[in-house]
Amino acid sequence: MSSEHQPVVVLSRALDQAGDALAAIRADDLDKPTPCEGWTVRELADHLAAAPEHFLQMARGEEVDWSAGTGVEPERLAAHFESRADDLIHHWHGQPDDQVATADWQSAELAVHTWDLVRALGRPVALDEEVAERGLAFMQQGLTPDNRGEAFRAEVAVPAGATAYDRLAAFAGRDPRA
Repeated sequence: MSSEHQPVVVLSRALDQAGDALAAIRADDLDKPTPCEGWTVRELADHLAAAPEHFLQMARGEEVDWSAGTGVEPERLAAHFESRADDLIHHWHGQPDDQVATADWQSAELAVHTWDLVRALGRPVALDEEVAERGLAFMQQGLTPDNRGEAFRAEVAVPAGATAYDRLAAFAGRDPRA
């Protein structure tokens, strides 16, 4: 069943699975490379853990330094993330019905980086297909070959029948077959 609040429901699940991925990191994972080119698990995890706080800063009209990390030790990233994720969901529950659809871009950001992290860890973490589907749909609405910037490489071809996460990762310029 879908409703106008589905973007917030899906964002909540995106936050849950990102928190699970952050909690799965072990000390010997921190220096592993990730599909996010040039980033280690340590760097990506810090970026992902900072995302809810950055989303809230943006919602408050504050200037956001997307390169700023959390400033916390790696073993505290999951707890840091979870507390800010709760704050973010509370924010969304207080928004007017006509604004909740914009939560999809946050789900897209979280979904791509959660996929990156899970791939780098090489351990199974359950990923919600609807999070990937909504994130991909959002990205396809506005991300073009001309505005990909440094964050997204060119889209990678995937075979028919690829999972929602493989299609999302490929659209974001990651090779799910690598």
